[in-house]
Amino acid sequence: YMGRVDFANKTVKLGGLSEHIDTIRRARRLLFIACGTSYNAAIASRQFLEEASQLPVIVDIASDFLDRSCPIFRDDVAIFVSQSGETADTLSALRYCKSKGALVVGVTNTVGSTISRETDCGIHINAGPEIGVASTKAYTSQIVALVMLGLVLSSDRVSQTARSREIIESLEQLSDSIREVLKLDTKIKEEAEKLYKERSLLVMGRGVNFANCLEGALKIKELTYMHSEGIAAGELKHGPLALVDSTMPIVMIIMNDRCALKSQNALEQIVARGGRPIIICPVGHKPAAGGIELPTIEVPQLVDCLQSVITVLPLQLLAYHLACLRGHDVDCPRNLAKSVTVE
Repeated sequence: YMGRVDFANKTVKLGGLSEHIDTIRRARRLLFIACGTSYNAAIASRQFLEEASQLPVIVDIASDFLDRSCPIFRDDVAIFVSQSGETADTLSALRYCKSKGALVVGVTNTVGSTISRETDCGIHINAGPEIGVASTKAYTSQIVALVMLGLVLSSDRVSQTARSREIIESLEQLSDSIREVLKLDTKIKEEAEKLYKERSLLVMGRGVNFANCLEGALKIKELTYMHSEGIAAGELKHGPLALVDSTMPIVMIIMNDRCALKSQNALEQIVARGGRPIIICPVGHKPAAGGIELPTIEVPQLVDCLQSVITVLPLQLLAYHLACLRGHDVDCPRNLAKSVTVE
């Protein structure tokens, strides 16, 4: 955490925002604008940022934001998330918001990048150079950085003290929890061996887990060239349930959180139609449906806003093993560039 989290005193300091934090707290709304994996990281953090800031939080894809010429006000705060700091659509959106008088904030992995130079303030995620085209550690580091932003925004509210302490304690456990998940690599490879000849894979979850469904499906598309789709489990009966049968490969994320009961209901709907999903679930809490034992990948349970950092890892490893089994280059997927510098 580069010295930004004081675990002894349970405090967080983000020096890059210190002069503007009061302005951010007084904002009309927070707009997170990004592309691809960075967009998914903002989705993953949105629920906690709404809770911590008590402000409306809007997450937009940069290209769509520009196409709509979205109204921007002087008391808006626009936050631009980009691994490289050079993403063309995100930069264009930054300049548009700046021209409207909004405070512009950067969240980037690259010191001296265009976004870090042109924003009023920001956070460097300090993930280190990311060589592979498909973003992995930048995604998890962006989530951690945005959670720390939420902790700083809520630090002036006594009502948030207990919640903040719980999150900082989970931050302290995060490295150990990640190591536990990485030990599951052999089991995840075994599941990949059952799936690599398939043509499609659905990834389902709800609440804070939905962003990881989008991100897991994106990784599978990028690395394996399989069709994959991240689906909000709450939308199942609004169309996607028609896809479910005994031949459709599915991965579901079901953790012990506020959506657990509704996620269990979605699981039962899938099993009743012949689906046999792989479940990413907490250690010792295997979901059951229709008396059928389903394959599981058990991961440590953390506080809700950091759970995405843990539950995305099996999906990243699954995408890696699927790509290797299909004979693809995991570092340089076809047709893609690491930094998207053209619109």
